Amino acid sequence: MIGTPLIAGIHDKAAKKIGWRRANMVRTLLSEVFRHAVPRGLVAANYAKDVIPKRRPRDRAYANRPWTIEERDIVLSRAKPHVRVALALMMNTGLDPSDALTLRKDQIEGDTIWGVRGKTGEVAIPVSLTLRAALDSIPAHEAATVLASSQGAAWTYNGFSTVWHRFKTGLEADGLIAPGLTLKGLRHTVATTLREAGLDKRRIADLLGQKTPSMARHYSRSANLADKNRETMATLVWGGTPDCRGQTPLTGADYRSDTR
Repeated sequence: MIGTPLIAGIHDKAAKKIGWRRANMVRTLLSEVFRHAVPRGLVAANYAKDVIPKRRPRDRAYANRPWTIEERDIVLSRAKPHVRVALALMMNTGLDPSDALTLRKDQIEGDTIWGVRGKTGEVAIPVSLTLRAALDSIPAHEAATVLASSQGAAWTYNGFSTVWHRFKTGLEADGLIAPGLTLKGLRHTVATTLREAGLDKRRIADLLGQKTPSMARHYSRSANLADKNRETMATLVWGGTPDCRGQTPLTGADYRSDTR
């Protein structure tokens, strides 16, 4: 007979066969099916709702772990200019790598980046002084995108990933960074830094574009969001201090989450 114990058993078997993450995806799918079936009278209740999700095994490393300050310093100090500025853009905005690489020049208006994330919707990200210094260092190029390769052409995701992997592997071989650095990990780094600084999840989600509004850019609404995100970005870049202290751009010191 269908019920929560049956769904829990399916969940357990899935975890053993396909792993904890996919088992949780199965649980989520069943929960959505039941949620839509209940008001139609097809089932009596959402039998997956009370099934406890499987936890990540403690001995399993995170796929996109946050970068340490030391790792950010080392990577930025050794990266070639066209790679360094791409990494700096990701570090200073929390943009997904694919969104950062495809960011167009016309999406930066004054001191704000306006964009629409492919998966979740609209973002309005303030351009910090650190990021401004990085953007100003980009050699002139004809690509419509903000970032470009050393040949002046817009990056493809695969192209940048290949360059990044080769560069990262070299640093690992020299013992300068620990294994596990990923481009997506920079997005996690921004979220982690802000969370440790005491910002609530909603403000962090607003900065990272973790919501699904209409795809149209309603500037009146987003202008307010940009103001709030400006305070959020101040916490990320200046450690909660609103004034500029003459820090050298593109160093890990700009990402400290401590307050003074």
